[in-house]
Amino acid sequence: MIQFLLVRLSLFAPILLGVLLIGFLLLQVVPSDPAAIRAGPMATAEVIEAIREELGLNRPLPEQFLIYLAKVLQGDLGRSLISNAKVVEELAATLPPTVELMAVCMLWAVPLGIALGTMAAVHRGGLLDRMLMLVSVAGVSMPVFFVGILLIWVFGFWLQVLPTSGRGGPLWTLEGWQSILLPALTLGCIILGPIARVTRTSVIEALGADHVRTARAKGLSWPKVIVRHGLRNALVPVVTLIGLQVGFLLGGAVVTETMFAWPGIGRLAVGAILSNDLPVAQGAIICLSLGFITINLGVDMLYAALDPRIRLG
Repeated sequence: MIQFLLVRLSLFAPILLGVLLIGFLLLQVVPSDPAAIRAGPMATAEVIEAIREELGLNRPLPEQFLIYLAKVLQGDLGRSLISNAKVVEELAATLPPTVELMAVCMLWAVPLGIALGTMAAVHRGGLLDRMLMLVSVAGVSMPVFFVGILLIWVFGFWLQVLPTSGRGGPLWTLEGWQSILLPALTLGCIILGPIARVTRTSVIEALGADHVRTARAKGLSWPKVIVRHGLRNALVPVVTLIGLQVGFLLGGAVVTETMFAWPGIGRLAVGAILSNDLPVAQGAIICLSLGFITINLGVDMLYAALDPRIRLG
């Protein structure tokens, strides 16, 4: 297991380097001048040029990237061009709300998706199977902004039982739970359908294996056969999908946090891009990329725990 972990960690550095390079180059093509943004609309050309020299914007792009990379390795992501606050401080303030949102989303969507997929596999071809798959297809087909608008209209304006914007407080308070329900439901609908569909396919395949028939012939109850021999062997592709869906969650979080005025990294990134605040946008990209890489590393570890052949191979 240790060797397997070290091999996966060895891929961490080049992937992160590639993310930093791509993020740096993409933000260089934005038609804006960071020096002019920091100087303000009333600044003279001499002041703007002095700020460009201070920020190193007059240097060649390779040299700018090396300077930027050296600062990132030291934990210095620069300062915001708008607020002049440290980017690290702004990310630290918006990271907990995003983590809370994704945790609550996964908390209800993943178990429910696995349960629905297993139920559909057990009742394969029946009415329940068709109804569950219809719901999952609908969940896959609807875009996240449509789901969010629908939930806002139903629970915010029609029933008026849940707040539709802002973060009411931490999760251990009633206001915190009330404010996070609609964003978490919106995000969870993105991954619920795919998880249910993949679980159904995997469980059907696992239940048709020889060892499952042997366990059934030995007299094990059908629920034990499903859980011990069917579902566990079917979880490897499901875990793969969950890891991939994290990327969609991060993308959906940008839209969801903007819709519900949730003070997370996604909303911070959108605001930074719209205001041409390049240091904050680059910091948000790094933070989101680190989260995606870390979760995929966790998925690899779950592979090894669920199927020893993976780590031995």
